[in-house]
Amino acid sequence: MDPTRDNPIIRFNTFWWGIGTFMIFAFLLAIIWAFAKRDTQTPEDVAGVARKEIRAEIDRAQAETLKSFDMEKAIPQVAAALASSKPAAVEKPEQVVPGSPTAQALSEAPAVDVTAIDAPAADPDAPIDPAVMEIGKAQYMLCGACHGQNGEGGPAGPPLAGSEWVTGPVSNLIRIQLRGLIGPITVKGVVYDQFPAGMLPMAYQTDEQIAGALTYVRNSFGNKASAVTPDQVKALRGEVGKPQLTEADLVKP
Repeated sequence: MDPTRDNPIIRFNTFWWGIGTFMIFAFLLAIIWAFAKRDTQTPEDVAGVARKEIRAEIDRAQAETLKSFDMEKAIPQVAAALASSKPAAVEKPEQVVPGSPTAQALSEAPAVDVTAIDAPAADPDAPIDPAVMEIGKAQYMLCGACHGQNGEGGPAGPPLAGSEWVTGPVSNLIRIQLRGLIGPITVKGVVYDQFPAGMLPMAYQTDEQIAGALTYVRNSFGNKASAVTPDQVKALRGEVGKPQLTEADLVKP
């Protein structure tokens, strides 16, 4: 038997060497884990930290402002100002109430002359500005919910791919975008009338956005036609607020 095995000093040193080795190993594992956690942070994690800091700063600013804000005096003052104000009619055509006198007057307005818009036969093979197509692609994300992301059509909207209405007179598409469309419409010999409420107006879009969306559908899904310009959209802004169109209101392609 080895007499050194019963030496208390050797056993004491061995014990603390073991403890030290374990602590070093644990320390190295902690460093590795910390680096691994940092490397696995997603952009959302990083953004979340920034959002919390911004929210905390806003909360501090609001609390500081409210210290000097007398709610007991402010509320009666605001109420009195609202009570004494005279309501004004909303003149934005996008906010016309259906069935109102304004809506009735708009529905009886003379039909717009689209000859000047449809007359220039722009070259369908002319290059399309990629920036316009990008605008249109972004706007089409909403359209694709009904017409399909590839223009194939769906339960709530007819197909746009190969549609004679899409590549036909520009004024049809602009007016549909500004006024919406209701009732059956025949596309490639097939009658579509799936959605009772029809297509709602998209007049909240800017002239550039509408032009981009229409240019995109006229040059995607196998379609090829001339671009739509913001000036053409602007020329038909007077259509906003009028009742939804029907197929009979459109220019035959």
